[in-house]
Amino acid sequence: MTSDPPKAFISWSSGKDSAFALYEARRLGLADIAGVLTTVNEVHDRVAMHGVRSVLLDLQVAALGLPVIKVPLPSPCPNEIYEARMADASRRIVAQGIRHMVFGDLFLEDIRAYREEKLTAAGMEGIFPLWKRDTAILAREMIGGGVVAHLVCVDPRQLDRRFAGRKFDRELLSELPGNVDPCGENGEFHTFVSAGPMFKSPIPVRSGEVVERDGFVFADLLPD
Repeated sequence: MTSDPPKAFISWSSGKDSAFALYEARRLGLADIAGVLTTVNEVHDRVAMHGVRSVLLDLQVAALGLPVIKVPLPSPCPNEIYEARMADASRRIVAQGIRHMVFGDLFLEDIRAYREEKLTAAGMEGIFPLWKRDTAILAREMIGGGVVAHLVCVDPRQLDRRFAGRKFDRELLSELPGNVDPCGENGEFHTFVSAGPMFKSPIPVRSGEVVERDGFVFADLLPD
């Protein structure tokens, strides 16, 4: 007799990796997703790093049908403030009797080690459904599985700014330079997911202005 999977929160970036990790955690019976944890830039009211408007984040959460814990972060955000606020969020999750967190990390060992260190300190464990999967295959699995995403943040030091705002599809994958990870795991790009098997319904979006800020190129998606 198999036991029920543990209840867990999903570490939600608004992008394809966290979205597909949620889907795979459910599909593989690794976790019963009970809520969403995400960080928001409290100055600009946007998802931290990805630069996505909070209204789009709210539409994602509604499409997931899950409760959300938003962690507000200053901009710029000193590491000690980040860690203190994330630790507080972890305490709130543990207070609900939940001791697992799902992440969409793929292969960066230092990032995983950091997460596991902080989780252990909070009395929690990490679940990594996508860990060490071939990212070229995984990217195509996401697209083939119905994930619709757009590149909302591009690091122009690693990828040409013309990719900002582009749809994450097979055509884009075929155009990526050979030194760019197909899933952008090295920070080459970040995405916003507007549809996929993890959502109850798709989120209509349209492309807005493309701007350069703090050394990154952002494509401002808008609700359609």
